[in-house]
Amino acid sequence: MKVALAQINPTVGALSNNSDKISKIIQIYSSQCDLIIFPEMCLTGYPPQDLLLDQAFIKRASKALNGIASRVQNTPVILGTIRQENNTLFNTAAVLANREVFEYRDKTHLPTYDVFDEDRYFSPSKSREPIELSINGNKMKLGIEICEDLWDEDYEIKVNQELIQKGADILINISASPFHINRMNERSYIIKGIVNNLKCYFIYCNLVGAQDELVFDGQSCIVNPEGKIVSHLPAFKELVEVVDLKNCFPIEVPRACEEEEVFQALSLGVKDYFRKTGHKKAIIGLSGGIDSALTATIAQNALGAENIIGIAMPSIYSSEHSIEDAKILAENLGIDFQIIPIKKINEQMLDDLSPILNGSSGLAEENLQARIRGNILMTVANKERALLLNTGNKTETALGYCTMYGDMAGALAVISDLNKSQVYAVSRWINKNADNVVIPKNSINKPPSAELKPDQVDPFDYDLISPLVDRIISEPHNISSLENDGYSKELISVLVKKVHFSEYKRRQAAPGLRVSQKAFGIGRRYPIVNKFDT
Repeated sequence: MKVALAQINPTVGALSNNSDKISKIIQIYSSQCDLIIFPEMCLTGYPPQDLLLDQAFIKRASKALNGIASRVQNTPVILGTIRQENNTLFNTAAVLANREVFEYRDKTHLPTYDVFDEDRYFSPSKSREPIELSINGNKMKLGIEICEDLWDEDYEIKVNQELIQKGADILINISASPFHINRMNERSYIIKGIVNNLKCYFIYCNLVGAQDELVFDGQSCIVNPEGKIVSHLPAFKELVEVVDLKNCFPIEVPRACEEEEVFQALSLGVKDYFRKTGHKKAIIGLSGGIDSALTATIAQNALGAENIIGIAMPSIYSSEHSIEDAKILAENLGIDFQIIPIKKINEQMLDDLSPILNGSSGLAEENLQARIRGNILMTVANKERALLLNTGNKTETALGYCTMYGDMAGALAVISDLNKSQVYAVSRWINKNADNVVIPKNSINKPPSAELKPDQVDPFDYDLISPLVDRIISEPHNISSLENDGYSKELISVLVKKVHFSEYKRRQAAPGLRVSQKAFGIGRRYPIVNKFDT
């Protein structure tokens, strides 16, 4: 049997465009294979969220599916969509054959953790049965399941085992599984465990592309009954690949390092955010520091140098090397670079506010500079019909070391899920793997500073607190164990309070691209008013 894995990048709600993409692939590959497989909810895009509460959307999705089915002739197609029956909505795999929707197979396990909220919209499948199809003249029973059904070890219903027990010759999982670091290793481990137990082929077809905060990495694969990978599609790339199960052999899958995976994921996240929202140009404030340098490098890789404008906005506290580092970065990237000093603007605003500020110097006066910069960047973005990219990292965002309506401004927070240590690691990887140094060495080596007052440096030892803050965010149930791991009780207490106190800021932050298992955003839902003392 020859199988086409269609690892595609749909757009949420773009039913017509998604249908055209799917139909074109069916037209091209029907003569080259015996079965075409598309990812979970590829017709609607994933996740459509409250579009699923709109009856017009549901009806149009059904109409689009029937239109695709009318083009399917001899080669069956499996694709992910939604279906409604008696006012009940299902996340479903539609099996198309002979110009009609032949069968549906609904999702059994509906994830409700982290970024997932499927039981808000869907009902689970009440039964699981293989589908018998004529494949290349032979009768074959396909065990079709959807995404979370793969991860059934934590559920009472064992979908994979049940399908095999009912006669399935092969297991097929269509997925919309978002990326996070080490995700493919987790998937491979689960799939190989199932195959080693059930002794069958396992076909896994995953979505690729980005939607808001989520990035889908693709990496569709086929594992043979011996638990060996015989096909593996690349990460972060839209692709269709035909695999002949009778003539395929075990392969070694090259694993990218963590820094490369993160760089590719964030580049795709930026690229799709702009492409799918209809924007081309990006504005970035370049401070000469490491965060803005990495953000600009990712943006240049995603959008092209011709679409990036970097702006340095020196104040009286800005060092000469900050402007020089920003200029060198812009030259290395080949992007447009502008310098807009804020000294006079800041002095005028301080003068006008003198009846309130009383000539003092403190947090309000420092943050005024950040807000002036935010206003300048947003004005340029409006003028250029561009989007402003936020440059804040996860450690600073977690602790509230950021200014509302200042350096928190932006349409998309590119590196908001990278802690400070990861920012340095990815930056060093970029320089190591580029033909020439991209990010100035001084941006990497100098002490980080907001430069909002004389001789200011960040008040954190990032090597110490970055991993600790990550654990506070990702393991709130294990706070008590941190002291046993060598962290002082006083430091833990201070950081936990800062994380909790800064929730009101993060609620107003730009959406950020998720690359960790626990990112700020839709997967972390803490109350702003929260008096619980961890």
